[in-house]
Amino acid sequence: MSTYPDLHLYINGEWRKTARDLPVINPATEEEIGRLPHAEKSDLDDALEAAEAGFRVWSQTPPVERASVLVNAAALMRKRQEEIATAITQEHGKPITQARLEVIRGCEFFEWDAGEATRTYGRVIPSGPGVRHVVHHQPIGVVAAFSPWNFPMSQPSRKVAGAIAAGCSVILKASEETPAGALHIARALHDAGLPPGVLNLVFGEPAEISEHLIKQDPVRLVAFTGSTAVGRHLTMLAAQHMTPVLMELGGHAPVIVCEDTDVETAAISGAIRKMRNAGQVCTSPTRFFVHESIFEQYADAFVSRAAETIVGNGFEPNVEMGPLANDRRVAALTELVDDARDQGAEVRTGGSRLGDKGYFFEPTVLVNVPDSARVMQEEPFGPLAMINPVASLDEAIEKANSVPYGLAAYGFTNRADYVDRMIEGIEAGNVSINTLEASLPETPFGGVKHSGYGREGGTEGLHNYMITKNVSHSLTIV
Repeated sequence: MSTYPDLHLYINGEWRKTARDLPVINPATEEEIGRLPHAEKSDLDDALEAAEAGFRVWSQTPPVERASVLVNAAALMRKRQEEIATAITQEHGKPITQARLEVIRGCEFFEWDAGEATRTYGRVIPSGPGVRHVVHHQPIGVVAAFSPWNFPMSQPSRKVAGAIAAGCSVILKASEETPAGALHIARALHDAGLPPGVLNLVFGEPAEISEHLIKQDPVRLVAFTGSTAVGRHLTMLAAQHMTPVLMELGGHAPVIVCEDTDVETAAISGAIRKMRNAGQVCTSPTRFFVHESIFEQYADAFVSRAAETIVGNGFEPNVEMGPLANDRRVAALTELVDDARDQGAEVRTGGSRLGDKGYFFEPTVLVNVPDSARVMQEEPFGPLAMINPVASLDEAIEKANSVPYGLAAYGFTNRADYVDRMIEGIEAGNVSINTLEASLPETPFGGVKHSGYGREGGTEGLHNYMITKNVSHSLTIV
């Protein structure tokens, strides 16, 4: 097994330590695996100065050259896949097979955005003789980016690749609980020849860093992935300085299962995907609304597969689900299950912490959960699924839309009219039919309502990191 990397900040093309550091904990063993330096205000000021200088260079770099750096960095990360994946499993706990796939997914963001860097086309607007109206897209400037702990590699990759492809410079504040993925991204870009200052990586007290960075004049965009509560706070900070934001926030994804679908297949795929990453995914399928005619068959198959999930240390053979991120998540899930049970929900499987070492929690399925239960309104962010019967597709859509979130939603049916009604009626930024895949590098990703705004990925993704400038040019003075 590879040793966990020595952790540093990365500012102006150089690695640095600080006087203040805190431990990184393996959630499967509760053992310290590394010490993470925390940035002081002087480090943040250095990062700001470096990012300003880096932007002046990078924004004038031809798109094809920017693309080359991104492609070369992705190649390096692919080559280092095992080293990066091992570090992710050590700090996050997810099975090593899932960590390997996450590394490749992060590389795919780099590769897609590298291609998009050369395709940020403007347009010419028709006008009269001697007059031209031309629309240009230009990089917005320094981006303050904040990425979460649940996907240590792919989440920062999505932001860094998009911003750099667009010609921006970035100050990335990655998660203190899972810092190695972002560190490996910085190393790959450094080795691929990214100019100093274009990417700066800092860690530290989240509130201190966000409040210091967001108010600074050089910061022209705040890009954040995380909880709705934190996203709302950062948006308010940015609004005080008229700084635009890109917010990818929480979800509480509904799954509508119609009476005409392949019940067993839909149930098994739902149970497998629900437990992926221990349910710590903003797009994780969570609230299952199943037509009453197939409800018991679906619930039985789902519960059976969920109960078979192999839980353990991510390095052990055949493990499908690792631990939760920390003891706070264990306590939060326990409270949600207890509240639902007290209100009449039936716990079909799971519901408790596993063992006394590591932050493991049983794959859990609740059925017949009342709408008043907290878990029906709050994102559980864990291996917890709720399955309820519905009498019709209209009722299912109404319940799907009953929460303030709208990031991802799923439907299972073979009827074209049902597909159309779900696409038109479900309030979500990403709707998937007969699949539980909500996000790919080539597709736009983002939410509605309290799940945020703006899009990452796809053709639309780079435009969040750019300004639109219209140029009107008359050949004669008018």
